[in-house]
Order: sequence, then structure tokens, then C-alpha cells
Amino acid sequence: MRDRLLAWQWSDYTAKHRDRGNLLLHAIAVPLFLLGTLALVGALVTREGVAAVFAVAGMGVSVLLQGRGHRRERETPAPFEGAGDFVSRFFVEQWVTFPRFVLSGGWRRNFWRGKGERGKGEPS
Repeated sequence: MRDRLLAWQWSDYTAKHRDRGNLLLHAIAVPLFLLGTLALVGALVTREGVAAVFAVAGMGVSVLLQGRGHRRERETPAPFEGAGDFVSRFFVEQWVTFPRFVLSGGWRRNFWRGKGERGKGEPS
């Protein structure tokens, strides 16, 4: 895991989430990932194998959607430095950084500033 992951991830989050299409994909994919995570924990506790498979599939679809969204951005995230880096960064983004971005008004500001133009949002 990166040192100061939360601060590092937040420092340029606005710049990497400006495209309207990416923002809309995140608005769908992040809740899907969160629900998938909760469903997976529930499935493991109750030992429901089929539910665990569906939970992991939902999480996988979320990862794919967000990857597609990030390709739309002018400024893309830093490459992952291995599996541990991917897992830590992705989970922190889903559970902390994206909700913080939404609650701080960053998502709304970037969505309305973008007006459909790829990567044209102004920094907040």
C-alpha cells in the first residue's frame, strides 16, 4: 500500500474525474462495487457460494466499467504497481475517495462544468 494513500489519491482526484461519461459510469459502478462488497461479506458469513459468485461478478463489472470510464479522461490515473497496489487503491477509492468527492460537491461541479466535452472541466 502506498504511503499516505488517502492524501495521494485525493490530491488529483478532481483532475482525473472530469469527463461526464466517466462521472456517470462512476455513479453507477461505485454503488455496484459497494453492494457487491457487502454481498460478498454476507455470502461468506452465511456460506452461500452462489451469492458469493454473483457478488464477485458485480464487483468485476464495476472494475471494468470504471476502467472504461477512465479511458475517456484526458488525465488518467497512475498505473498500478502490482496486485496489492491495485486492491488497496481500488478499495480506498470506492469506500472513501469517491464518496468524499460526491459529498464535497466535486462530482456535481465537474459534471456541470464538463458540459459533455471530454476532459474540459475546470479545477475546483
